[in-house]
Amino acid sequence: MDSSQFYQDARHDLAGPLHGVRVLDVTKVWSGPLASCVLADLGATVIRVEMPGNREGQMPPTIPGTGRSWFRETVHRNKRSIGLDLRTEQGRSVFLRLVATVDMVVENYRPGTLNDWGVGYPDCRAVKPDIVVVSVSGWGQFGPDADRPGYDPVTLAASGWMSLNGDEDGQPARAPTFLADDLAGLHAVIGALAALRHRDQTGEGQHVDVSMLDSVLFSSSGLLTLGACGAPLRRWGSEVDIVVPANTFNCADGSIYLVVAMDKHWRALTAAIGRAELADDADFATNEQRRRNRAAVNRIVARWCRDLPVAQVVRTLSGCGITVAPVRTYAEAACDAHVLARDMLQVTELRNGTSAPLTGPAVKFSRTPTRVRTSAPDPGADTDAVLAELGISEGTGDSEIE
Repeated sequence: MDSSQFYQDARHDLAGPLHGVRVLDVTKVWSGPLASCVLADLGATVIRVEMPGNREGQMPPTIPGTGRSWFRETVHRNKRSIGLDLRTEQGRSVFLRLVATVDMVVENYRPGTLNDWGVGYPDCRAVKPDIVVVSVSGWGQFGPDADRPGYDPVTLAASGWMSLNGDEDGQPARAPTFLADDLAGLHAVIGALAALRHRDQTGEGQHVDVSMLDSVLFSSSGLLTLGACGAPLRRWGSEVDIVVPANTFNCADGSIYLVVAMDKHWRALTAAIGRAELADDADFATNEQRRRNRAAVNRIVARWCRDLPVAQVVRTLSGCGITVAPVRTYAEAACDAHVLARDMLQVTELRNGTSAPLTGPAVKFSRTPTRVRTSAPDPGADTDAVLAELGISEGTGDSEIE
């Protein structure tokens, strides 16, 4: 199937499947902005509240050739921006008037902060009883650690995840991406949509509590349960405990990763590397036997790969049904024909007239396709327009936004 077939029944009069949903974004850093970004990508109208002193637009590095922050352009595209200081009476008043016009609020301040400012869930519910407020935080709205500040690598450390990441004999390592933030942001979207479904069925709003710690633990592939029951857990580096071989192997000009998940794939691999006699060898024929002889299996595969180019290894193994891929850099992935065909890079005009290939939405919809419609606005760029829609005169918002 090509993309034209997939999208043959697509509508082009809607921004996406959440067209008509209105969201108020009171977020900072990554987890909250990522959640509201996904909602915006899905077609919701997202109005971002920018507090005075915001410096997300200055977060280095800039996207080469644009002078624009990768940070802001990645998670604030498809949004509008209004400058408000929620710590002032005027800011609170405007905010609560906005709340009355939206379906949900997404926030990720430390628990209790918005309540202290008079714009927390009870305040929002007072002006709109069916409001959905989604709160993302490091540790959640309740529990012994709820008041602690939380950042991505700290929650990875606390969850147990970091203890299993890294080289087998090295130090525990953080993820190279904002993994805990991303997982919490995605769970926030799931929670938001579930709460909207409940509201549409019952007329009841609610407070949705998403913690980065919970999100990482939920995504631990059952390791939390095993840990709770005393099962020994160890660091595997690039390998996988339950199947062999599954590892990174060096080639003449790079590296590949392959997984042999079934015994029939082992037989295919032995034929491909010219070692057919190993297919039924008593030390290697079954996955359990290969697990017991992990080092020997890795040496066999490594020996075959080391003098061959990556492209040849991938072509040969893919041709016999083995799951394999080159280990790419992000720069190499950005040039891949499949990545481009999936529209995962979308050239977007930025607000200063430059353009950049922004990462596209992950989910494809055949009827209501989504895309990067607009780049990230400058902080407070839509203040006057949003206030005018509320019937408030210009200059009522807070303009000291950087």
